[in-house]
Amino acid sequence: MTNEVMDKEVSFEVNGESVRLTPNMIQRFLTSGNGNITPQETMMFLNLCKYQHLNPFLKEAYIIKFGDSPAQIITSKEAFMKRAESSPNYDGVSAGCIVLRNNEIVYTKGAFTLPTDDLVGAWADVKRKDRSEPHHVEIGLKEFSKGQSTWKAMPATMIRKTAIVNALREAFPESLGAMYTEDDKSPNETATKAIQKQTEPNKTQNKLADIIGGGNDATNNAGELETEPEPEIIESIKQDDTEEIEGTFEQPELL
Repeated sequence: MTNEVMDKEVSFEVNGESVRLTPNMIQRFLTSGNGNITPQETMMFLNLCKYQHLNPFLKEAYIIKFGDSPAQIITSKEAFMKRAESSPNYDGVSAGCIVLRNNEIVYTKGAFTLPTDDLVGAWADVKRKDRSEPHHVEIGLKEFSKGQSTWKAMPATMIRKTAIVNALREAFPESLGAMYTEDDKSPNETATKAIQKQTEPNKTQNKLADIIGGGNDATNNAGELETEPEPEIIESIKQDDTEEIEGTFEQPELL
């Protein structure tokens, strides 16, 4: 990849502020982990920030790469909340835990549970002013817990946060439907791996050069391998070897 392409600047606005990104800035300053992100992963991250109006310098979105594994492109819970609260139809959120207490299912408020409770999941309600009923979500702990240190230390807080994110996405699909946090299972993960495996390096560089130059052809071409209709926002956020890398890199705790 030429230095000219690496230094080509892309500008967009986030909450009234101008954000300027270059591929070089992403690779040098905005990537965490011990791996080197590919030109295509750089393009994916740049597109996520640009089209979803996320500020990576405030950790509203960040990219993590370990070895040769696919990069994880992650959106923070705070970005979800800001996007929802900016909608004139947003009318609040409530959430809590689901526990088994004395052989009965109990819905708690907040992240509080008793020491004798068996935590099994979490719930969340997101209200919209233009809807008569809140968007209600219930999720299971076993499905989302990754067994990492934060999940072990604060399982109630983590599963409640995940329930809130899922409820917000269902309540505001037009603005949050293609965004995923580190605790989600992205439907684009399989497609992302397929693209990375099938795309030749020189073609990838050409695609990145095209999109930095102002067109969307690069993204649209890559999207031909996807099953989802939003090819410009391709995210790989699930990593099978989280146990192996735990302790090497401490992800930001987004509570």
